[in-house]
Amino acid sequence: MTYIGRRGLLAGAAGALAAAAAAGGPAAAAAGAGAKHAAGVARSPGAAERAGRHRPAGRAADAPEFRGMWIATVQNVDWPSRSGLSAGSQRAELLSLLDTAVERRLNAVVLQVRPAADALWPSRLEPWSQWLTGEQGADPGWDPLGTAVAEAHARGLELHAWFNPYRVANHTDPDRLVASHPARRNPGWTVPYGGKLYYNPGLPEVRRFVQDAMLDAVARYPVDGVHWDDYFYPYPVDGQSFDDDEAYERYGSSFDSRADWRRHNTDTLVREMSERLRTLRPAARFGISPFAIWRNADRDPLGSPTQAGLGTYDDLYADTRKWVTEGWIDYVAPQVYWHIGHPTADYADVVPWWARTVEGTGVDLYVGEALYRSDANSPTAAWRDPAEPSRHVRFARQYPQVRGHLWFSAKQVAADPNGAMARVVADHYGPPAQPR
Repeated sequence: MTYIGRRGLLAGAAGALAAAAAAGGPAAAAAGAGAKHAAGVARSPGAAERAGRHRPAGRAADAPEFRGMWIATVQNVDWPSRSGLSAGSQRAELLSLLDTAVERRLNAVVLQVRPAADALWPSRLEPWSQWLTGEQGADPGWDPLGTAVAEAHARGLELHAWFNPYRVANHTDPDRLVASHPARRNPGWTVPYGGKLYYNPGLPEVRRFVQDAMLDAVARYPVDGVHWDDYFYPYPVDGQSFDDDEAYERYGSSFDSRADWRRHNTDTLVREMSERLRTLRPAARFGISPFAIWRNADRDPLGSPTQAGLGTYDDLYADTRKWVTEGWIDYVAPQVYWHIGHPTADYADVVPWWARTVEGTGVDLYVGEALYRSDANSPTAAWRDPAEPSRHVRFARQYPQVRGHLWFSAKQVAADPNGAMARVVADHYGPPAQPR
């Protein structure tokens, strides 16, 4: 499987292009009763402590650092281990991952609950995810998100619900979607591209619907955060164009270019979701985990000292820097998936750029870490060294703006094939901090 961004999102031309674009970088390679369990966990401030804060809501200066891991559900990357397991087996696997987080002295998990216009809770708007039962729309017989929130909190862990806004399917055939799927009922909402099906971000009704779909979960469960990944407009595929001509003709006439209009569409999604989340559940924090390069400095003096072939501003129409400076989000977790010394996107260049970007904004910076790259058989010498991720934490802690780390992904946190995670825990996550 090829990873695009940090998430397990599918092989194909997009993955190949993204890999080339980042010059081999990982962001182009591939979200009480438990006091006994919480012992030794550096617990993040809870929802009650954050209630009433105005966004941006940075953590208190003396708050424990954020230590999280992503649990990806698309294509069963992390959980469930395969589709079609019994409800009991699915639940047992999920609880085992939460226990792993405690054992690794983490304090948060980011669980993917809307991987592809579907749901891991009994949504009133979208079908049950196929990654649970193997059949889209089939009731798995339990409530994964509700269980995850309760069991995470019982262990002293925050639970951030991770949503993908626009991906509909990892194929382009609407007839393969369950009959009740909103994309089948509204065929004009979708665009096939790169072998996948997406909602069109240029349609106001689509932006409103995807927000409604995500906020359905927020209204039901006391999640600690709403988390988005790096997929807005899709990663570019060589030789293909994203066909939003009709929407552009209808809504983009006042913009200087299609690119400006697309960025406006993405900005609008972020800003509106921020406002609605603040109203619906003000204690929940809003975070986004983008591809880590906004723009290269040779293209924009405000950009990072990198030479990556892809940037969010120009290629994904995602002005990630603006979301920080405008205070629309509470935290940013850029996918800094390169090793220290990478020739075109050096970890030691990218992290300081993000530290400067968030400084004075009130937006917290959590560094997204590519634990999945730590491999004794990696072609890159740095990633064969189990000390590389530990060096990342040590380096990032030089910058007070860095408030924690987020590890991709749960499978590697648990299995730790070359001992890199154990090294991080030994070097930086011990002795155990007391829960707050």
